[in-house]
Amino acid sequence: MKNIKLFSLVMALVLVLAACGSNNNSAGGNNGGDSEGGGDNGGDTYKVGVDTTYPPFEFQEGGDYKGIDIDLINAIAEDQGFNIELKPMDFGGIIPAIQADQLDVAIAGMSITDDRKKKVDFSDPYFDAGLTLVVSKDNNDITKPEDLKGKVVAVKNGTTGADKAQELKDEVGIKEIRQFNDSPSMFQEVSNGNADVLIEDYPVIAYAIKSKDLGLKTVGDRLNGDQYGIAVKKGENQELLKMINEGLQNLRDNGKYDEIINTYLEGE
Repeated sequence: MKNIKLFSLVMALVLVLAACGSNNNSAGGNNGGDSEGGGDNGGDTYKVGVDTTYPPFEFQEGGDYKGIDIDLINAIAEDQGFNIELKPMDFGGIIPAIQADQLDVAIAGMSITDDRKKKVDFSDPYFDAGLTLVVSKDNNDITKPEDLKGKVVAVKNGTTGADKAQELKDEVGIKEIRQFNDSPSMFQEVSNGNADVLIEDYPVIAYAIKSKDLGLKTVGDRLNGDQYGIAVKKGENQELLKMINEGLQNLRDNGKYDEIINTYLEGE
């Protein structure tokens, strides 16, 4: 009887020690177990802000996040040995979230501007974009900024398109600027005839028009020469920024960057 009790006591002790060992292993390191993409590279995990209403750069399909930005940040993370946790949110809230330490990184088709550089640090540019005017297919009256006089213009809140509309409002006499939190709502406003024109990044609207029957068309020349960058908190994440730039350059050198771009934008 004593032997049975002793055996039971020993087995209980073994189980307790095994459980303790398991807990120690799971607590060690930052493995990003609940991160979307990025896998487990054995390094730190960074929270990445994205706007998933922005194809071809970021969108959701079948429960998965896809797009140029998603593939690119995953590839950079793999190249540099860190993990990511995607945090989808409205574009207008991304920079404030970085400033509030709710995000470590942002990749959201974000144009590098002087105003934004006062708030965040940008990586090297990773995409050359540009704004364009977009009207309904049967609209032949608007082909240039001067044609916006007395018109209703739709824009996405917090974007360079919104900034451009404000700039043009006094210059050409825009009647009204309507702001939206996502691109599909902005597209619909023009398709329905509730707004005369919208201002959007050319690659975004070109992909949308090619992929779906939106009843829209681009007109005129590009309104500017935007470049997109990856953002981190200003003055506080230089080591992370260095990894992002090194990873981006490695992807350019080994052909992975072109492979990602050509997946979504043929001929770009």
